[in-house]
Amino acid sequence: MGVRTPARQRDQARPVGRWDSWPIWIMALLLVMFFAAIMLRSDAEFSPLVDGWLGLLAMVVPVVVCLRALRRTRFRQLELVLAAAAVTSWAVGNIYFVLAAGFSVTLPYPSLADVGFLSFYPLMLASLVVMVSRKARDMAWPVVLDGALGSVAAAAVLTVLLNPILGPVADRPLSLATAVAVAYPLGDLLLVAAFVGIGASQGRNAGARWLLLVFGLMTFAATDVAYALLELTDLYLVGTPLDMGWAVGLAFLAWWIDGSARTVKTRADPAWSIPAQTVPVLATAAALGVLVLASEVEIPPLAVGLASLTLVLAAVPLVFRQRIRLADMRRQAMTDELTGLPNRRALYAEVPARLAADRDRHSALLVLDLDKFKEVNDSLGHDVGDGLLRQVTDRLSVQLRHTDLLARLGGDEFAIHLDGCDVGEAESVAVKLRAALTEPFTLAGIALQASASIGIALFPSQGQDLTVLLRKADMAMYRAKSTRTGHHVYVDDDSHGDERLRTLAELRTALHEDQLLLHYQPKIDLATDTVCGVEALVRWNHPVRGLLYPDAFLGLVEEAGLMPALTHIVFEKALAQAEAWQEDGRELSMAVNLSASSLVDVDLPDRIGDMVEARGLAPSVLVLEITEDFLMADRDRAHAILTRLRALGVRIAVDDFGTGYSSLAYLRDLPIDELKLDKSFVMPMADDPRAAALVASTIALAHSLGLRMVAEGVENSVAYAELAGYGCDMAQGFYMSRPVPAAELDAWLAKRESAIGLRQPVAFSSAPGAIHLRTGKWMLD
Repeated sequence: MGVRTPARQRDQARPVGRWDSWPIWIMALLLVMFFAAIMLRSDAEFSPLVDGWLGLLAMVVPVVVCLRALRRTRFRQLELVLAAAAVTSWAVGNIYFVLAAGFSVTLPYPSLADVGFLSFYPLMLASLVVMVSRKARDMAWPVVLDGALGSVAAAAVLTVLLNPILGPVADRPLSLATAVAVAYPLGDLLLVAAFVGIGASQGRNAGARWLLLVFGLMTFAATDVAYALLELTDLYLVGTPLDMGWAVGLAFLAWWIDGSARTVKTRADPAWSIPAQTVPVLATAAALGVLVLASEVEIPPLAVGLASLTLVLAAVPLVFRQRIRLADMRRQAMTDELTGLPNRRALYAEVPARLAADRDRHSALLVLDLDKFKEVNDSLGHDVGDGLLRQVTDRLSVQLRHTDLLARLGGDEFAIHLDGCDVGEAESVAVKLRAALTEPFTLAGIALQASASIGIALFPSQGQDLTVLLRKADMAMYRAKSTRTGHHVYVDDDSHGDERLRTLAELRTALHEDQLLLHYQPKIDLATDTVCGVEALVRWNHPVRGLLYPDAFLGLVEEAGLMPALTHIVFEKALAQAEAWQEDGRELSMAVNLSASSLVDVDLPDRIGDMVEARGLAPSVLVLEITEDFLMADRDRAHAILTRLRALGVRIAVDDFGTGYSSLAYLRDLPIDELKLDKSFVMPMADDPRAAALVASTIALAHSLGLRMVAEGVENSVAYAELAGYGCDMAQGFYMSRPVPAAELDAWLAKRESAIGLRQPVAFSSAPGAIHLRTGKWMLD
């Protein structure tokens, strides 16, 4: 299971915020109706319609929005769970209060409604704390100081504003009612101070969605303070626009929860920024204002203390500027810029210290690699790939303990150090991490399915230091990827991973030092018994191991993301040879196999067209062979890219036709020129009448659709003659010639042309040991 957008997910692949966001639109409509009803009412008495039904719905719908959002995240994001619980508790308290008023029930003070109202504050504060704690270790000192400055300054100002409320309440005798009365303004003070501080610490790189949280909490707190001041002076009236403040605040919070559950910040969620000195300047000005006010009128000592603390914090960067700058530079050097996680350098700095702290304590190192991540970058762009990595980071983080270390090694590879766990616990975590990635990711309006392969190495039994553990976890990860088991614990049998890593390094060298070459297998026109084209097949001329066939290295090419480089080399060599033959007067078509991963590259048709045009070749000379698997996996993408290739004049062939279990409808819908009948149908023709009948009917099917039929795997004269009798258009196989270098094929062509009067195909023979009787396709099934 890789990162892909299959056709079955088409209904999920729609822009977020349309029909899937209908509760948001209902919530907005209710607020408009609520506001209109309040403005049009003629008295301040309790109204069953306005204060009853509309008021209740204005509370219920935000709760529904929150619950849908939590279901989308499977309750994995703790900060959203706590925020949703805060919205729900306040809504439940208000519903209880409204129902009591509707039934003319006089509630005591405090009542059960106050339990719901007051629960909002600690739950929302806890949500903010969890949200900021996830990034606390990665915050630079200047950012932390900005947050502290904003928080303390806001608390100082709010203490002054709340003094008319807190003062009279504090003079009352100590009782439960007094405690509840004090709890409301104190809750607002803490809430405003907390989110102002967090906003100051994130304002330079926060997504626009943060504004929803800011507006929601500001509206909620402002309504609370205004209500308390009006209630203190007996000026509060039921049915004024002030009553909408709580509903609007909860709606914004629900909207923020819904948006946060959909995706983390991507380019579609632009960052907003403020100048670096904005927070210190505003906080200092606010603190000075409070102190000046204190010299003129009596204000609470707490406000004076908070204002003084603000000035002290504002002076810290001036005193410790150099030390803070060095600490910030070190943090940046240890942090991955894209995800905010510790990077490879941080991993090498922290894990050895963790291992040395307790040599007798068991731990595990996990290496996680996303499957087929390159397809996302190639087909949707690197910005979407970056967004996916951010979302993956978020999902992985919430599954780990605070004592675990999650780092990004680079690309789509992550490392996790699990402190104090055995092999069973490590495997359990691996399963949990893979399960967290199964829910589709939504990016750029498209639902993406992702999976990962995880390798596990154990300390101290499988390694005493990070280098050994990382190497063995990497070997285990590739074993998990090759066996498609999801995760794998390193065992001694995985030592072949050293050979694999060595081969991969040699392969990179081969791409740069021109060690790859092409062999060509001729195609015979069965109607004229002439050579009409060739198929290009890649080989690796290894300096030590000799000639290697595709099955020995194409898997590594695919895993390492080297297929674009290999694709370019193969096309360059194949088209250069086609040009050379054309100059010699040989008009031969050139067939090249394409892997599925190459076909997700949206720029591939343009590059092919440029290479063909640069050599003065007719585009129809090039035949691209594509497997049924790709055509069936994503019909829409296949149609788009094949249409672009056909528009260039390039011909399209379906390779290994008949081997897949798929509908033949694609033969009608897709722009295809040829079918290549797999050798598994051709080889048994001489001894199996049913196989011969199947071949004959397949050839008839191709001709009825206006397609040419090519038979591969022709290894004897009987098959050759029968295919000609059935009307097959072309054939290739060992009977005519195995794949050989261009020079040997030229000799074979010359020999064949000299014997053309015999009207009989000439079987190729070579010096003993010159060519091994084995073939391979340049493709990855």
